[in-house]
Amino acid sequence: MIEPGIGLLFWMTLTFLILLFLLAKFAWKPILTAINEREVTIVDSLNQAKLARQEVENLKAENEIIIREAKVERDQILKEARDIRDRIVGEAKGIAKAEGDKMIDAARQTIQAEKSAAMADIKSQIGTLSVNIAESILKQKLDNDGAQDALVANILNTSNLN
Repeated sequence: MIEPGIGLLFWMTLTFLILLFLLAKFAWKPILTAINEREVTIVDSLNQAKLARQEVENLKAENEIIIREAKVERDQILKEARDIRDRIVGEAKGIAKAEGDKMIDAARQTIQAEKSAAMADIKSQIGTLSVNIAESILKQKLDNDGAQDALVANILNTSNLN
């Protein structure tokens, strides 16, 4: 007689083999197909994620390049603005200095002209005053004819007449 444990083992093995056959015939292909499709979907998703990550990194790199270029351009514009400002200030200083020098020269010329006019006026006044004083002194000394004759003789003796 067959032992009870071996019979049960036989039927379990037979049931397992039938189940395995049915699963292989009807279920393994759809399950493997679904697993393969799922694997392909996961691989595609991972590849798309990698591509998206690379694209984000590329965009970040491009943004950094654009920012650096913008900073360089900003610095260049600021430098040009400073240069223009310095040039304009320098030109204005030069013009102001030239105008100031012209005004100083004009003032010096005016002062010199007024000084010359004042000196000429003083010389004229001194000349007139000297003539008046000499005239007064001569009138007092030359009241008589003898003094006049002596003065004329003295002048003739001291001057060199050729």
